[in-house]
Amino acid sequence: MLLPFKIALRFLKSSKGQTILITFGIAIGVSVQLFIGLLIQGLQTSLVDKTVGSSSHITVSSVSEDKYITEYESLLAEIKETEGTTYVSASLDNTSVLVKNQDNEDVITSEYVLIRGLSLEEANGIYKLSNSLVQGNMPIQNTNQVIIGKEFSELNDKSIGEEIKVFLPLLNKKKTLVVSGIFDLKVSSLNETWIITDLQSSQTIFETPGKITSIEIQVDDVFNSPNITVSIEEILGNNTNLIATDWQTQNESLLSGLNGQTISSLMIQIFVIISVVLSIASVLIISVIQKQKQIGILKAMGIKDSMASTIFLTQGFLLGLMGAILGILLGISLIVLFTTFALNPDGTPLIPMQLNPGFIVLSALIAIIASTLASLIPAAKSSKLDPIEVIRNG
Repeated sequence: MLLPFKIALRFLKSSKGQTILITFGIAIGVSVQLFIGLLIQGLQTSLVDKTVGSSSHITVSSVSEDKYITEYESLLAEIKETEGTTYVSASLDNTSVLVKNQDNEDVITSEYVLIRGLSLEEANGIYKLSNSLVQGNMPIQNTNQVIIGKEFSELNDKSIGEEIKVFLPLLNKKKTLVVSGIFDLKVSSLNETWIITDLQSSQTIFETPGKITSIEIQVDDVFNSPNITVSIEEILGNNTNLIATDWQTQNESLLSGLNGQTISSLMIQIFVIISVVLSIASVLIISVIQKQKQIGILKAMGIKDSMASTIFLTQGFLLGLMGAILGILLGISLIVLFTTFALNPDGTPLIPMQLNPGFIVLSALIAIIASTLASLIPAAKSSKLDPIEVIRNG
């Protein structure tokens, strides 16, 4: 195998222009494949992160008349043991109405807010509440302390330490809450309507001890949520009052868009590979024609047809290897340039892209294999050359 390698290397060196041209052709194909592939991956990751990254991936809720879940502690413990879950938080959510002071009198308004009682330690892993705080601190457990959204604070002129009065329609009572912090979840609708406290405080406020309205679950692989949902449904067993819903069921349009992006990216990469294969095959066929005399002489000296074919297969492999290495360097350079200059107004990358070692290696292997396969046609052509005819006709 060493002799075909040496001859293939000599052929490549003797036609430096062709070698450089085809190497750059492969490199451009690999770099485009890398850039588009990693761009789509980054875009999908960004979309998923913005839509469901800081939210519940699977939610267990009650379909009973009062919508409450009781005796939930053992259920929480079992779900936490389920493979694939990262955070499991109990939640008690109820709607209330803002009460405002007008002319020294408390007036019930028509402004609804959602008071969310959460298991703060677990919920912090889901909603990143600590990182979202722009002022103040998290609520102290089993008090009437709450954190409010930035927009809610601005619209209602509330700051840390001030009281918020709400009317609870279910109890026909008014309650007073104290602001301990202000958060920004980057979603104005949530910032305007969510009031967050700890689970115990919420149970006290709504006078529902030992009850919750849902169990919120975040998983390590968002695209594996349907399988994890099945496992959770097995835990729920015959309890027909409880159902588990995963984010994919609620976001079918998003999944359709992601699938469309994946298919379009795959199609582009396939056509890039086809163009690379055709260009390699055409150049190597021309190389066979140009080097007929050398091949004829080599065959006359005793080189077998199979070895003559191996020479061109080796050429294809070497071209693919050189093109893949150069293509990876070009592709990474394109990614660095894109993330450096394509920025959001706040200076963050427009589409955050991460280098995926597995995808990079796969792209390189595809280029090498495609280049080697592309050399099969010229290899077969070289094996059919008759040395006597070649030498006789020059």
